[in-house]
Amino acid sequence: MVTENREKKGIDNKESGFFDHVVSVRRVTKVTKGGKRFTFSAFVVSGDGQGKVGVAVGKSREVSSAIAKATNRARKRLITISLRNTTIPYQVQGKHGASKVIIRPASVGTGLIAGGAVRAILEALGIKDILTKSLGSANGQNVAKATLNALAKLRPASHLAKLRGKSVKELVGSA
Repeated sequence: MVTENREKKGIDNKESGFFDHVVSVRRVTKVTKGGKRFTFSAFVVSGDGQGKVGVAVGKSREVSSAIAKATNRARKRLITISLRNTTIPYQVQGKHGASKVIIRPASVGTGLIAGGAVRAILEALGIKDILTKSLGSANGQNVAKATLNALAKLRPASHLAKLRGKSVKELVGSA
């Protein structure tokens, strides 16, 4: 199979309240005895900018329908992530296949220090200040799944306080 990568920009869908980012569109060729058959595979990240994000792959013979399929699937597979203002509450690591992602909270004004699929996911979540590092394989889909794996490990302060038998103020302190 022959593949070709093309990068696309994010699309802000105002009427539905979702931010969609096409991470990659690949042309895949299947060689048959009658010739070559071309199809397209689109990888899309979709989020509401307020803590919900989903990723999906769509395949079709046309680019636009592959993107539409992936967008619909991503919106159906949204997961909720606990945030702390414009960042995350604490450092987490995620792994998928040979990809590993480290995500660290950052102070206000730091910005979004991330690239590729990690950046698309964090923008769709609505995170503004964060530090990330991607290690191992740079495969976009595996990096995205490693990022979701890391973010899924985050728990809200109220949940952690309940587990420890403390109040949220005691857990967080004066900060």
